[in-house]
Amino acid sequence: MTVRAVCPGSFDPVTHGHLDVIYRAADTFDHVVVACMRNVSKRNSLFDLDERLAMLEEVTAHLPNVELAVFKGLLVEFARAREIDVIVKGLRAVSDFEYELQMAQMNRSIGQIETMFLSASPEHSFLSSSLVKEVARFGGDVSDFVPPVVAKRLADKYAEGEAG
Repeated sequence: MTVRAVCPGSFDPVTHGHLDVIYRAADTFDHVVVACMRNVSKRNSLFDLDERLAMLEEVTAHLPNVELAVFKGLLVEFARAREIDVIVKGLRAVSDFEYELQMAQMNRSIGQIETMFLSASPEHSFLSSSLVKEVARFGGDVSDFVPPVVAKRLADKYAEGEAG
């Protein structure tokens, strides 16, 4: 039996913390769908969907059991349509757990799908896309927090004045 998982997120931008969860999921499950969401609650995305997908493609291309997809709406509907068995979410702190536990319980209730939580590796436990963008916006070095392609795109984006 093939076990399929989904790692959802906005990935604006993808960080080493995201990649840690994706890599660990790829080691655990037969097939992993990295689902980049069109997040209506995050209207101020720095990178558009195509840019986020391009970065994800570059940093996951070496993983043969990982595919990229886009979704909007209910994650459980996306998972059902793709015959996905489990949702994989990374947790950085207790505050993440409170929110993610509610989401997991709702997803199980309405979609009969389980959620697996992976605790963040200690070296990534403080990382968030928002924090990385804030550091990059003010010219800080984010090369320890994101892959080189992402660091370059962040520098280019802020140099263009697009995200000032």
